[in-house]
Formats: sequence, C-alpha cells, structure tokens
Amino acid sequence: MTVPDPRPLTGEPVSLDLLNTRWVEEGERRDLLTGPDGLAVWLAANGLDAEFAADDATLRHTLAARDALLALVDRPGDPTAVERLDAILGHGRIRATLTVDGPGERPEFRDPAWGPAWLAARNYLDLLRTAPDRIRACAHEACILHFFDTSRNGTRRWCSMAVCGNRAKASRHYARTKEN
Repeated sequence: MTVPDPRPLTGEPVSLDLLNTRWVEEGERRDLLTGPDGLAVWLAANGLDAEFAADDATLRHTLAARDALLALVDRPGDPTAVERLDAILGHGRIRATLTVDGPGERPEFRDPAWGPAWLAARNYLDLLRTAPDRIRACAHEACILHFFDTSRNGTRRWCSMAVCGNRAKASRHYARTKEN
C-alpha cells in the first residue's frame, strides 16, 4: 500500500524535490524524512522505490545529501558545502555502457544505500550545468520550498502561484486597502 505524498510541491528535479521534503504548513515546519516510511514515500515519488531500500542507512545518507544541497542552494560555492556534496558524489559513478539501443550510461554504487543521495547530488550538478540561475527558493517569506524555473522568460517567483503567489497578492491587497 502506497502512502500519499503530503508535500505541497512535488515533481521538481530530484535534487530540489529532496529539499522539498521540508515544508511549512499552517505556520508549522514539516519534514517527510523523519523515518524510513517517509523515505519510502519520497523514493516512490521519484521512481526510485524499486531500486533502493527505504531503510535507516539510506535515510541517513539521503539526509546528508539534503543538508549538503540546502547549504549549496543557500550559499552557492561555499567551500564546506562543496566538500560535503563532493564526498557524497564519491560514493557512486557513471558507467558507460553499450546497449541494443546504442551508447548509454548507468550509475553504479559500491553501497546501494548511497544511491538516492548520489542521484540527488548528481542531479544538482546537471541543474548547475543547465541553468544555475534558474534554481530558486520561493519568494514568499513563510515558504521554504525550492523549484527549477522552467518558465519561458525565467521570472517565476513562487513555488506555486495558486498557494504562495496568491498569499502574496492577498497580503499586498490587504495592506493597500488597510492604508486607505
């Protein structure tokens, strides 16, 4: 039986989706990754549940990756955060392969418990290669979610226009009407 994902924002690239396992709901911080059950929900949401176990070791490594990624998103280029993410990347590698469909690549891990952490770290590198300026934190002051801005003009500000964008608009409207 699959437990529903309680997070308000899903579907972001795996590195940012990992950051979004923490969120604020009704003024209270929530964390999906408080145990293996929450990890199972996150693994399933990212199509990783068939490959990796939702156990204590995988959870510990995944949390280490989340902390390293958050430090890098908050302080890009921070030497300590770079070192922490690089250490996670040391637990896996890309193996070139030849398949019936042609050239391919496959990630390999000495210890599969590092797999989800490594994949999230590797995905972050891919985002940095693609468009580092499009890795964003939601502009709403009470929100801690992150997203990869795929809008045409690159001006997305909110994790969700329906939630945080609407809140910001309502706050501005309330402030304007209160002044009059």
